[in-house]
Parts: sequence; structure tokens; C-alpha cells
Amino acid sequence: MDSHRWLVILWITIILSFQYSNNVEGRHHTSKKHKSKSPSSGSPAYAPSPDDSASESPDNPPPVPSDPSNPPSPPDTGNSTSINGCTFDVTSFGAVGDGNTDDTDAFRAAWKAACQVESALLLVPSGYQFMIYSTIFSGPCKPGLVFQVDGVLMAPNGPDCWPEADSKQQWLVFYRLDDMTLTGTGTIEGNGQEWWNLPCKPHMGPHGSTLPGPCDSPALLRFFMSSNLVVRGLQIQNSPKFHMKFDGCEGVIIDKLSISSPKLSPNTDGIHIQDTRLVGIYNSVIGNGDDCISIGPGCSDVDIEGVTCGPSHGISIGSLGVQHSQACVSNITVRNAIIKDSDNGVRIKTWQGGSGSVTGISFENIQMENVRNCIIVDQYYCLSKACRNETSAVYVTDLTFRNIKGTYDVRSPPIHFACSDTVACTNITMSEVELLPFEGELVDDPFCWNAYGVQETLTIPPIDCLQDGLPETLGESSRYGC
Repeated sequence: MDSHRWLVILWITIILSFQYSNNVEGRHHTSKKHKSKSPSSGSPAYAPSPDDSASESPDNPPPVPSDPSNPPSPPDTGNSTSINGCTFDVTSFGAVGDGNTDDTDAFRAAWKAACQVESALLLVPSGYQFMIYSTIFSGPCKPGLVFQVDGVLMAPNGPDCWPEADSKQQWLVFYRLDDMTLTGTGTIEGNGQEWWNLPCKPHMGPHGSTLPGPCDSPALLRFFMSSNLVVRGLQIQNSPKFHMKFDGCEGVIIDKLSISSPKLSPNTDGIHIQDTRLVGIYNSVIGNGDDCISIGPGCSDVDIEGVTCGPSHGISIGSLGVQHSQACVSNITVRNAIIKDSDNGVRIKTWQGGSGSVTGISFENIQMENVRNCIIVDQYYCLSKACRNETSAVYVTDLTFRNIKGTYDVRSPPIHFACSDTVACTNITMSEVELLPFEGELVDDPFCWNAYGVQETLTIPPIDCLQDGLPETLGESSRYGC
């Protein structure tokens, strides 16, 4: 029996070795265009922005995406050839990479060529600094495309350098793609400093003043109506606004990223997702001036693990239900995370007057270090004093907080459940929650309003305000489910 088994293993090994040698022989080629003339110094042709209002799932749903709980193996970033495909080096298309020359046309040409080849690799080589203007990298492309950034890829330096014809809502957009990877050992630099100083909300103007209205600042990277995406290994920093944004996507793996911007940089969310499902965010370090990770309406089946946040505004679901809209969020898991020196820990925030539901949310094994509002549900979220209390609200139910430990900033209660007057928060489970003051003494007990749930273990500090059972009006509130 043993000799027969070894004979089978030997036979399989011979077959695999033969197939591998054929594959290697077939991919010893690299396709590069002849170097083109240097791109013109003028602004690139305007690429229209995808309509934000269209950030819904495609009419024809993509195939079943990768399982976020089982991330695929990373591409070999040490080798500039893709498996079975061809390498398209941007310098072969005229990119200069001196940090000043406009390399936009070269990147567009390289993308157009790589997009047409299966398992192609678009290479941004190390040792260069490439400056490009707002661009949409559009699909559909052949499957297996890898965009590998080993050098520095950077945006124009502030609003004064931004062409009038270009969208100020976004810098790089990846649109209608399937089976695409953005990876590398390099840096994506947003040059956001001048944007942060704009004298408009939420930015600060002279002498602490602001001008009315939001700032017109671009998100750094946007993935729109795409599926089966992998983003891995990059340093992404100093974005004018959101560092990464996913709209209308399905099947996303984010792994081993470093995202950074200063603590006071406004509206610089690390990773924002909306209308997106089947997402895995793993093993990343994020420090910025807003939410570390923000989860907007239309998101489901999101797994976040091994993330370190801080400084930041924590990991947030919301805000949801703005301007009486319906918001549906479900099956979100955050585990084995560290949140430090942040204004919030784990948070759910909704506007009065919205509808829909937030359900199936689990926060587990989270270490807090000097965090305000470690655990917070705020159904009275408002950016001004003019918000009124309304009857309708997003229904929040099935929340689990398990093994949440560490220290909190005593300026705010460590646990805060402010639920709607008419639509209670229900099925809240608290287990092994131990939060102690970072400095000073415990000054505030946990706060609860219309919140129902159970304590599986004694909570520190004790949360006596959580009500047992279910509210009498549960039947009415259940209509807010999605």
C-alpha cells in the first residue's frame, strides 16, 4: 500500500513539473511599447466623473466574489512580471518620474495597453516620483490586471495646482473593473496640506473662522462599480479628503495597508465603503483626522480584523439616514483591533428622520487606549444646532460588544447609547467590557436612552441603565427593517 501511494505521488509530481516548465517557457516575454514623446505640459483632457447618484450595484450583477474570510495570496511584488501575462512599465510610455513633469498621458497609455491583456502588470517602478492629474482608469479590462506601485505616485500640490477642467471630487478612479489588484511596495502621496487649509467647513479659516458650505476637496482613490478587487501593501498618505472610497463594489480584499495623515487633517477618512458588500479589511494601520474606517448605507457582510487605528475618529457605521433617506447595513464584524488616542472607539451614528436598519453588528476583542466615547450609538447625529427630533429613525438591533478592554478619556462617558425616542435600540449584548480611566478618576457613568439588552458579565463601569427585554413598541419599529 505504501509503495503504491508513493508511486502516485511521484507520478503527480512529474506531471506538475512538466506543466510548470511549459508555463514558464510560454511566459518568457515582456511587452513594452516604444518610448513615446514626452507628454505635453498642458492640462490633460478632462475625464468626466462617474455620477455619485449612480453608486448602486450594476444592472448585471458580477460573479460571486472572492470570500473575504479567505484572502487570496498576494502577488509577488518583488518580480516585475505578472503570471502568464505581460509587463507594461509606465516609463516605456513616456513617464518621466521627476516629481514635476505631468506624467498623466503616459499612465493613461500604459493603462489602455495593459487593460487589453489578460494577467497584465502595469508597473510604476521604484526610484521615481510620478505626478499625475485626476484620471479615471476605466474597464472592463481583461481579468487578472495588476497595478503595481513600487515608486511614488502623487497628486498635484494643492488646489492652486489643480486644473479647472478636472473634477475636484476625486483624484484616481478605478471604474467598472473585475479581478483587479492594486499593490506594491511604494507610496501614494495625496499632497493634501493646502486642501486642509481651505477656509470652509469643516476646515478652519483665519482666527478660527470658517466660511459656510463644505469644502470641494478630492478623495484620493475611488473604486466605483467594480468587483473582485484586492488592495494590498501600499503606503497611502496625506489625502485631501477620503484616502480610499468604495462605491457600488462587490468582493473587496484590503490587506496590509498603511494609511496616514495628521490628526487634525479634516474629513480624511482612511477607508470608506458604501453600497458595497463582501468586504475584508485586514492587518492594516490607519492614522488620520477622521474615521479610521467608515461604513455607509447599503453595506453588508463586512469583516474587519487585525486593524490598528489612531489617531482617528474610530471605526464608524454611518452616518445613516441623512435627509430622510433609507439606510440598510447588516452583518458587520470588527475583531482583534486596537484603537488608540481617538475621539471615538466603535460607533454607530444615524440622523433623525431616516429609515431602514442596522443589524447583525459584532465588535469583539478590541483594545482601547485613551479613547473618548469607546462604545457609542448616537441616533441624534447632527452637524448643526438646527436638527429637530423626529418620529422616524433607523432601527438599530442585534449589537454585540464582547471583550472590549482598555482605557478611556474621562472627558466623555466610555459607553453612550442614545437611541431614538420612538424606535428603540434592541438586542444589545455586553460581555467582558472593562474600561478604566486613562488619567484621573471615573467621573461619568455610562449613558443609555431607550436602549434594551443584556449583560452577560459584569461591565466596568457598570451599565445599569440598559433595559431588560424588549420595548412595547417593537412591532411598530420592526417596519424599519430592510
